[in-house]
Amino acid sequence: MISLDTIKEKVFSSQRLFREDGISLFRSFDLLTLGRMASHAAQRKSGDRVYFVQNMHINPTNICVNRCKFCAFSRSKGESGAYEMSIADILSRARSAEKGVRELHIVSGLHPDLPFTWYLDMLRTLKRETPHLHIKAFTAVEIDYLAKLAGLGVKETLISLREAGLGSLPGGGAEIFNPGVRNTLCAEKISGDRWLEVMETAHGIGLKSNATMLYGHIETVEDRVDHLLRLRELQDRTGGFQAFIPLSFHAQNTEITKSAYTTGFDDLKTLAVSRLLLDNFDHIKAYWVMLGEKITQVSLSFGVDDIDGTVVEERITKMAGGTTDGSMTRDDLVDLIKQAGRTPVERDTVYNTVRVWK
Repeated sequence: MISLDTIKEKVFSSQRLFREDGISLFRSFDLLTLGRMASHAAQRKSGDRVYFVQNMHINPTNICVNRCKFCAFSRSKGESGAYEMSIADILSRARSAEKGVRELHIVSGLHPDLPFTWYLDMLRTLKRETPHLHIKAFTAVEIDYLAKLAGLGVKETLISLREAGLGSLPGGGAEIFNPGVRNTLCAEKISGDRWLEVMETAHGIGLKSNATMLYGHIETVEDRVDHLLRLRELQDRTGGFQAFIPLSFHAQNTEITKSAYTTGFDDLKTLAVSRLLLDNFDHIKAYWVMLGEKITQVSLSFGVDDIDGTVVEERITKMAGGTTDGSMTRDDLVDLIKQAGRTPVERDTVYNTVRVWK
């Protein structure tokens, strides 16, 4: 174990932390010291600014060829609770977005029957009919699947999607990179290596993305640290990740036996350690839909400088036992940030400033 005093010296002198530092941080129970270090690191990046976006989530289908044990969202075709939206349905949802919404966040299951051309048509329709909305869509898992549908390489698939209207990628599907854990959680899903390969390809053609980590299930702290360091290695090469989002596992309606949610202590620690290890990521995001509004607000003193957005409707977390409403107004987000003593900044998807609240 490396002492917190030693790690603190590194943090306050802007030295990079490494694997043993990360493991020691995760094993520490001195949460306030972790928070002070992470807050210092965040201040170097963003000052007292905290970002949010007015966005809308759309999940076109929960029908999926995979059966990930941690997922409460997916269904087989014909199974009770399965659904799929038409392109007209998706467009109707996009058109219903309130004034000020700038981003569509679109992810869904790996549908067994929809052809690649359907996804291109969806993007073209949204781009034509709602040109003011940036389309952030398709996890690396979906991109790999679409490439197989198209009979193309990942690069050619991404270029086709970008030409049809894709603006950037979300960061889902990373889960945990450790192969043994990943095989237990989601044996049918692409490997961690493949996830990183898809993201590197996306960054290589100029598409920005986010990155995630699913925590609080069967992983170890060593798995968490290794996951973070692999993301950092890729970011060193590409600089294409915009934000990192730790996702707290919700067990309800899944095949993972776990009686409780992650604790607030673990949530705050994970956000803080992420900020400290991911020194080349500009932003650490607290996804309030999973964490709840109160932990999200406290996280602004634990290295977080982004709280996602308005969301409007979120199905994936809700089906796994999420307890938030799934929607917050712009004013709600501004108040949450102000009450934590920070400066709210409305942004677009690629972090251009829209408005700063004094």
